[in-house]
Amino acid sequence: MNEKSQALRLINDLLADFRDPDFVWQVVALAVCLGLALLVARWWQGRHREGAGRLKEAGFRLVFPLTGMVLTGVAIAALDRLIHVNLLKLAMPLLGSLALVRSVVFVLRQAFPQANWLTAWERIIAATVWGWLALYITDLAPFVIETLEQVRFRIGKDSVDLWMILRGVATVFLTVVFALWIAGVIEERLMRIQTLDGNLRIVGVRVAKALLTVVAMMTSLALVGIDMTALSVFTGALGVGLGFGLQKIASNYVSGFIILLDRSIRIGNIVQVGADAGEVTQITTRYTVLRHPGGTEFIVPNETLIGSTVQNQTYSDSRLRLSTTVGVAYDSDVDLAMRLMVEAAAAHPRVLAEPGPKVFLTQFADSSINLDLGFWIDDPEEGKGNIVSDVNLAIWRVFREQGIVIPFPQREVRLVGGATPQ
Repeated sequence: MNEKSQALRLINDLLADFRDPDFVWQVVALAVCLGLALLVARWWQGRHREGAGRLKEAGFRLVFPLTGMVLTGVAIAALDRLIHVNLLKLAMPLLGSLALVRSVVFVLRQAFPQANWLTAWERIIAATVWGWLALYITDLAPFVIETLEQVRFRIGKDSVDLWMILRGVATVFLTVVFALWIAGVIEERLMRIQTLDGNLRIVGVRVAKALLTVVAMMTSLALVGIDMTALSVFTGALGVGLGFGLQKIASNYVSGFIILLDRSIRIGNIVQVGADAGEVTQITTRYTVLRHPGGTEFIVPNETLIGSTVQNQTYSDSRLRLSTTVGVAYDSDVDLAMRLMVEAAAAHPRVLAEPGPKVFLTQFADSSINLDLGFWIDDPEEGKGNIVSDVNLAIWRVFREQGIVIPFPQREVRLVGGATPQ
């Protein structure tokens, strides 16, 4: 029979301590350490209640287990010569595993910020880590590993066992998640650089995520011991499949990078593609999102933006000319009406003073003289219909005050040769 491991002896010593009257002091010491760690965690939470940031969140999640480990270590050093400290020695790896679990879940949340399943997965990860720790403490881990190694598979000419597969899955998962977390940190730093063009920041983020993911996959497979040449056939078949079966996706993907790199369309631009118009709110790998002022969102494939004419109203200049046409009666003072229209537009806070509003007489219509008012704004993302409505309302009010009539179509009917009414 093999000699018991140190971890197993720790369990046996702990079970023996239950019969020792001094065991209560171990419980008190552990409770004091955990209580102080909880107070430190609450203090940290209160101090960093406002503000975000990955490092602050990571510190808050790790402050309790790490502080508990430090205080427990101090208690072990202080009480080791006075009483048995087997309970405290057992608490150390448990607190360490808690810190490990919270670190992994924190990285997962940063890598997948929209994933709601992490709340359930946090418990699964914790159960897995603590379960493996229990196997290690009870000295059963080598037997479990040996059992898993007996289950073997053949993949081509290579032979793999179940333990290698599980270890490979865990290694790939952890390295990819860590790579995505690093990519998230890079994204956060790049988005803070206001001097860098927004499209270039998005390109940098996507390239960083792609490169880090590939490097993580290659590194993790090499760590597991899988020969990368064995994947050559698979990668070749994948390339052929991408070339024939995913042409549209590949085309949209490349088009997305072209749009971001040539900066012909930026987030915040007001564009129109065919009958679809709106503000560019998002440029993804496959499509671009246009948000209409009415709330409707159009999802336009990137290939469409590359292969068709796009009307970008804010490409090189955010200023935009708006116009409205008003008809006045033929007996009105046209010069006064034109001056009042200019003043009504100039009084609006969103209308630019340079170039200023101008009015043109455009048509002698059947019932009115049509006057076209043009004015400029530099914030089209705030809406166009609302400012035109405000200017029209101001013109109607000032016309009513000055007695200028806005006519409506009228028809005069005369009866010729009819009977004279009695």
